[in-house]
Amino acid sequence: MSFLVPDFDTSVIARSADAEVIGQAPTTIRLLADSDSTGGALSTQRVTLADGADGAKPHRHSRSAELFYLLDGTAQLLSGDQIVTAERGDLVIVPPGLVHAFAAAPGCAADILIVITPGVQRFEYFRHLERIAYGKVPPETLLAVQELYDTYFLTSPTWNDIRA
Repeated sequence: MSFLVPDFDTSVIARSADAEVIGQAPTTIRLLADSDSTGGALSTQRVTLADGADGAKPHRHSRSAELFYLLDGTAQLLSGDQIVTAERGDLVIVPPGLVHAFAAAPGCAADILIVITPGVQRFEYFRHLERIAYGKVPPETLLAVQELYDTYFLTSPTWNDIRA
């Protein structure tokens, strides 16, 4: 087991009003703190999903765990082959290597704080997703940067069935 000693010497304060916002309803991402500001300890963002909106498709991280804390609403999360319905105040932590995905539950909105640890520079990943959403680059461009962002896309029949 390795232990990361973060390399930063001042508190990180992320003001909601100052955060960069990616996307627009039904899915918005508020970029809070990236790995470079936390000495590699973590990267974090807040994802707000309107009624039944998709968050992230099935994927895994080889080097980081991902924490989902439901600030409000109800979300469906894929964790391996298990579907977890999380509600306000619930916490789900997915270990490195395990396939996962998330979305607002059908008929519900969800507001989720997401933390990846150890941190990976993720802000540019979300900007890349926004460029794809606006047709500035094709979706296939994500395949070339999977290793850079430690995000490897997979298929999940379990997820496909529940989100159909």
